[in-house]
Amino acid sequence: DLKQINICPGFIARTLEGNFTTLGRGGSDYTAALFANFYKASVLEIWSDVSGLMTADPRLVTAARVIPQLSYEDALELSHFGAKVIYPPTIQPALEQNIPIIIKNTFKLRDLGTKITSSWEDNSTIKGISSIDEICLLNLSGIGMVGIPNFSARFFQALADRNINVIIITQASSEHTICVGIQSFDREKAVEELHKVFSSEINSGKIDPIEVEQHLSIVALVGSNMKSQVGISGQMFSVLGRNGINIKTIAQGSSERNITVVIEKKHLKKALNALHESFFIEEIKKVNLFIIGMGNVGKAFLEQVSNQQAYLLDKLNMNLVIIGAANSKTMIFDEQGLDPTTFMEDLPKSEVFNQANFLEQMRSLNLRNSIFIDITASATVAEIYEEVLKESISVVTPNKIAATKEYKHYSLLKSLSKKYKSQFLFETNVGAGLPVLSTLSDLVKSGDQIIKIEAVLSGTLNFIFNNYDAHTPFVEVVKLAKKEGYTEPDPRLDLSGEDVMGKILILARESGYQFELDEVMGNSFLPESCQTSENEADFYLKLAADEVHFSKLYQEAQSKGCKLRYVASFEDQKLTTGLSQIGMDHPFYHLEGKDNIVLFYTHRYPEQPLVVKGAGAGAAVTASGIFADVMRVANTQQ
Repeated sequence: DLKQINICPGFIARTLEGNFTTLGRGGSDYTAALFANFYKASVLEIWSDVSGLMTADPRLVTAARVIPQLSYEDALELSHFGAKVIYPPTIQPALEQNIPIIIKNTFKLRDLGTKITSSWEDNSTIKGISSIDEICLLNLSGIGMVGIPNFSARFFQALADRNINVIIITQASSEHTICVGIQSFDREKAVEELHKVFSSEINSGKIDPIEVEQHLSIVALVGSNMKSQVGISGQMFSVLGRNGINIKTIAQGSSERNITVVIEKKHLKKALNALHESFFIEEIKKVNLFIIGMGNVGKAFLEQVSNQQAYLLDKLNMNLVIIGAANSKTMIFDEQGLDPTTFMEDLPKSEVFNQANFLEQMRSLNLRNSIFIDITASATVAEIYEEVLKESISVVTPNKIAATKEYKHYSLLKSLSKKYKSQFLFETNVGAGLPVLSTLSDLVKSGDQIIKIEAVLSGTLNFIFNNYDAHTPFVEVVKLAKKEGYTEPDPRLDLSGEDVMGKILILARESGYQFELDEVMGNSFLPESCQTSENEADFYLKLAADEVHFSKLYQEAQSKGCKLRYVASFEDQKLTTGLSQIGMDHPFYHLEGKDNIVLFYTHRYPEQPLVVKGAGAGAAVTASGIFADVMRVANTQQ
């Protein structure tokens, strides 16, 4: 019956003096709540242009969703900390009469919206994550405050006199400081008033001038079920810390309905997304990848990511997203993600590669759960690891240069990864996809001590000596190894033994010992002429010219019933590499194809060593090792 419907203005009001005015933001909702209270209505419906209160600001968190139901108290907390769907005073009149509030979308009538009531059956710990994007902190501090009453009262009265709303308050138990958060637009008048009120104490040195920190944001976890729930604060701080987000100040009321932190504004989007993924477990976790290096291994890695995406989404709720990629000539970025199956077609048409610009793009995007993957052999690319780790972006790489530089630099990268809660992983530096370094790490972490390491660490050299029979020229076998993708881009690095020297150095360092590369004794099997080649083509010519040398090495081993293996060892504080004749009774004798093998002799394995064996070269196995490191980082970011 339309005659029973009353229609009245919403935000039009009258002052005590009888003048017309408006109620300001949320005025119509507040008026409706007052009428609902007066008439003791059965329900209060608020129709808006959104479908209800959201788990986070949808402008910053694309995965945010509508909260179907929450308590009056949780709604008050969310609205206080920035949720603009409902105005805080609107809730109080409905709460007094226990009137349910339903928020609906005028343009999406079928959406269920959000229902706000006193209580219901709910097991979720966190209802939402709210934020205020532009605040500043005011710090009043000084030794003269300790034990002196009335400082707090004067401080807050000064702000109240200028109609400045305080959003967050913290005070040290020593009474040495008081810190409050206010809206940034109130900063100047707040500082002016506080300096006036405390001028005598500031001039006498009893307290310091008001300290102001700007360009900050508030993030608040809200949920009535947080009360007495162990680990919520720790989880929040851990998630922020792993993403390189420093917390300026923390507050939690005795009701335990919210935990509030202040962070730098530039990190707000990253913080909200990281927390949303962490606390709403049904959400898909996004792991952001930045890749330099699109050679054979890089392409194999892209193929593996593409093939595994459906599995990761289905089984682990995880989405690996390639945000940026580059080769030596061009680079391409897309914050929404590059298609690993097609973006290589667009890469040649993209912007010119510049390493500094690539780093700046990673820094400016400031995405959570980020991993930088270097799939090159470039010393120049390895130089940026330090800056990458400082941005709390983990580094995964098969590039051995960083891990074999001066021990001081190697140690620095390790310490930076700890300091900035990132990871520096290089499993594929030794043994391609074999779990060599992870096995060694487990031994060391569990308290075992490495006594001796014997290893065949070059899949390339093993392939060459398994296929060379003195009938096919040695140089042709080397060319075949490169064609099959088993060598470094320049095979001279493999045949010189430098690659193996770097690998045994890494094994020694990861065992807990301090060595430099020049302490590795490398015994080359190449004739002197081949060691001074000008380029790869010249190297092949000299290998062909010295075929007699290689044939002699083979024949000598054959005459003794042995096989040639390029062996690396660590024993008695000595690191050595060189070509050896291996008899049938040794584990190295039966190595096939491009296999690697590592024997770990430890206090727990003194006679029968712990053995890691398998394919140690090739694009696919190296890519799988990179993938494994990426997953290690992603799983520790959970």
